[in-house]
Amino acid sequence: MKTSDFYYDLPEELIAQTPIEPRDHSRLLVMDRKTGALAHRHFYDILDYLRKGDCLILNDSRVLPARIFGTKDDTGANVEFLLLRNVAGKQWECLTKPGRKAKIGSTFTFGGGVMHCTVTDVMEDGNRIVDFACDGSFYENLDKLGQMPLPPYIHEKLKDKERYQTVYSRELGSAAAPTAGLHFTKELLQKVKDKGVNIGFVTLHVGLGTFRPVKVDDVTQHKMHAEHYELPQETAELINRTKQNGGRVISVGTTSCRTLETVAAKEGCIKASEGWTDIFIYPGFTFKVLDGLITNFHLPESTLIMLVSAFSDFEKVKHAYEVAVQEHYRFFSFGDCNLII
Repeated sequence: MKTSDFYYDLPEELIAQTPIEPRDHSRLLVMDRKTGALAHRHFYDILDYLRKGDCLILNDSRVLPARIFGTKDDTGANVEFLLLRNVAGKQWECLTKPGRKAKIGSTFTFGGGVMHCTVTDVMEDGNRIVDFACDGSFYENLDKLGQMPLPPYIHEKLKDKERYQTVYSRELGSAAAPTAGLHFTKELLQKVKDKGVNIGFVTLHVGLGTFRPVKVDDVTQHKMHAEHYELPQETAELINRTKQNGGRVISVGTTSCRTLETVAAKEGCIKASEGWTDIFIYPGFTFKVLDGLITNFHLPESTLIMLVSAFSDFEKVKHAYEVAVQEHYRFFSFGDCNLII
């Protein structure tokens, strides 16, 4: 299985630069998982495809305003820091640009003295371990100083930070949004509940590895980045009850999907679990939990389009994407949505 097998041609003008308002007015391409039949709808029509007794699983991770700009104390050079992972306390693994300015022992100041940091280590991949110092809450100061770490293919500046958060986000820790959930409004979620569809939450903190290209020709040789997840007892009970009663488990996003399938593979069943996952889902994978997937349109040759292709099959997925291009759907993080069920 080659990476090039998952290529499709995408005109650059179809890469969404700004989000649709209201959130649930994005377009929705519905695909029958077995037949590949397509229907063109809007996201608020998703209610038509949900049944009483189903459950939606949402990732409640909240994106950190993780991009901050510091001044090097000895030279005045400007350096960008991108917070990737909390190591302990105020110590973070960061991506720095330019990296040569951030050597071990280098110190930086942010916001005219609101925050300071010292680079304490350089990892094999070039990422830095950085100790931050500030008065008061680190996260409150980060919220004042930081910018949203938008994907590299989005060039427009985001006017409202909250537009890169889901309306149900609550657990700080992601370096990128679980974007399938961006289409939901609080009002639409209430309508989902009113229909008798249950809602459960997992947490998977999305890392920047989600944007890393697959650089090997043989898909099976690709190594996934690890991300931290948590599946609480309440959600485990909901999923098991749904399955027992003949309902469907529908994942909102690939991150929720990876969490569920990680737990099922590791534990042999769905139960409360927490840990790190580097699960790589590509065609040939046997799904143990998922009955439906709500997801955005993904980059060619990406691990995400491979996951989607595993849930249906790539010929059907490729056809759906070709139709989406012909119909001028909007692609990627701020783009339109795809329901596979």
